[in-house]
Amino acid sequence: MRASRLLSILLLLQTRGRLTARQLADILEVSVRTIYRDVEALHAAGVPLFGDAGPAGGYQLVDGYRTRLTGMTPGEAEALFLAGMPGPAAELGLGEVVAAAQLKIQAALPAEMRERATRIQERFHLDAHGWYHDGDHSPHLAALADAVWNQRRVRIRYHRWKEPVEVTRDLDPYAVVLKGGKWYLVGHGDDQIRTYRVHKVVGLTVLDATFERPRDFDLGAYWRSFLQEFRTRLYRSEAVVRVSPPGVLRMRELMSAAVVDSMDQTATCPDEEGWVTAVVPIESLDHAQSEFMRLGSMVEVLKPCELRERLQATARDLAEMYLS
Repeated sequence: MRASRLLSILLLLQTRGRLTARQLADILEVSVRTIYRDVEALHAAGVPLFGDAGPAGGYQLVDGYRTRLTGMTPGEAEALFLAGMPGPAAELGLGEVVAAAQLKIQAALPAEMRERATRIQERFHLDAHGWYHDGDHSPHLAALADAVWNQRRVRIRYHRWKEPVEVTRDLDPYAVVLKGGKWYLVGHGDDQIRTYRVHKVVGLTVLDATFERPRDFDLGAYWRSFLQEFRTRLYRSEAVVRVSPPGVLRMRELMSAAVVDSMDQTATCPDEEGWVTAVVPIESLDHAQSEFMRLGSMVEVLKPCELRERLQATARDLAEMYLS
């Protein structure tokens, strides 16, 4: 375990340059004291590693030093090929690059590892798109990804749901994220970081100006925080519903994880017909009406009264339409 961590420290410094003991400890999920001991062990092994004290200090390797300890284990080779998603890579304009890189890596692997990597590709396939959506198709995605990579400032024309529906923003593009088959741009502008749906970018100009990406920006942490805030804003009310056994299964297929979790946690014991009563979160009356209409007679809304009345009116309209 320690040997693997020492190698990780060496490769981190080789690929990222100067890193503090705290940064190394956070990445490797160990204590700072453990990093101090590991650095001493690397010194004793003759690794040309030095550190500077102070706010701008940290550890780094002597210029020009490169480790040859970069061999992959069978598990690492398998994981690399499992992580290759040709669909999203192609959308970013990297499809051919990813395919070529995988071919080169595969050719360089020993015969046994090459066979295991091939087996992974034959047996596992990752599809990032949802069942009911083929994903976004934006003509600006590849250019945005290139601007993110090269730290080029961009000017976007963005279509949003509120007035004014079309706005112009100058942004420092920090990242692009694929979520549920949809691409999102994380960008800094007007002294704050915001998330934009790439599909709604209707115009893009890559500017000559560049920007410095903040060293302390953690994309994973930002995205987790954004999702939590989004879910908190999303569900503003609750509905009490009766759901049939087939409806419970259908809700698991169609509804969000928050709705399904709430149903599981609040569902009563089944009645004589097998129906359960549960409390589920809803976004708005309009959205809830369309969501529950998809379940037809497999669900009955008990509360709120306004939502129940809307569904009653829709049911009457449908009956009139189809029974006349």
